[in-house]
Amino acid sequence: MLPMDRETGNRLVTDARFNLLSFTGSPDVGWEMKKNAGKKKVVLELGGNAGLIVDRDGDVERAIKKSVIGAFTNAGQSCIHTQRIQVEASVFDAFLEGFRSEAQRLRVGDPEEEATDVSAMIDEGNAKRIQSWVDEARAAGATVVMGGQRDGAVYAPTVLIGTRPTMKVCALEAFGPIVVVEKFTDFAEAVAAINHSSFGLQAGVFTQDYRKIHYAFEHLEVGGVTVNEVPTFRADQMPYGGVKDSGLGREGPKYAILDMMEPRVLVLDHS
Repeated sequence: MLPMDRETGNRLVTDARFNLLSFTGSPDVGWEMKKNAGKKKVVLELGGNAGLIVDRDGDVERAIKKSVIGAFTNAGQSCIHTQRIQVEASVFDAFLEGFRSEAQRLRVGDPEEEATDVSAMIDEGNAKRIQSWVDEARAAGATVVMGGQRDGAVYAPTVLIGTRPTMKVCALEAFGPIVVVEKFTDFAEAVAAINHSSFGLQAGVFTQDYRKIHYAFEHLEVGGVTVNEVPTFRADQMPYGGVKDSGLGREGPKYAILDMMEPRVLVLDHS
């Protein structure tokens, strides 16, 4: 791995001696690299704003505990950070109260202390960015249920309700410790809400109804669907990647090897 500026990196992108470009990062940079890559094969993993559906017949307690992990692990700095949660109306209040209670138990502070659960973002500039997104959402009518405070590069785990899909906290990749929780009454409506995004990396569903599982898998516009698990789950055996602005191709050891190979056919006639 070689740190370099964009100009130097672009020389590698455009160099015809390389047959494959694999990039993990922001959509703006990734799609620009694809445009400049010429004829070479391109694999892009460009992030997302992962959605989760919690239905009334799902294990709500499990969903709460998993969702807190998915939302705030690594201070939300993950491409598959659980950012948008749709909860069925009849269990919404119980979920929200349970989620808030569980999240309030997280210890926020010094990353060098073993007991710390959530700590600093990559830099203070990104913490300020998250603060501005939350402030904009609040000014536009959203409610901050918990959090919403910044201390240098540390941003407190934050939960919002009453948001709209066009707000930055919903529409863009947060890459920070914020999560939006909204309610739905119809499962198809929840799937449509998750699809209301320019991204499509992963999504999760908590339900025991196999008809809904199949519906979600068929209709969710994402590269992977997790059932009774948050979309933040990933294993290297999986073909990991997305659709729409989330990228092209799939990552993982097996799939990286396949991308680096060129299938060839040898036909022999022994007559």
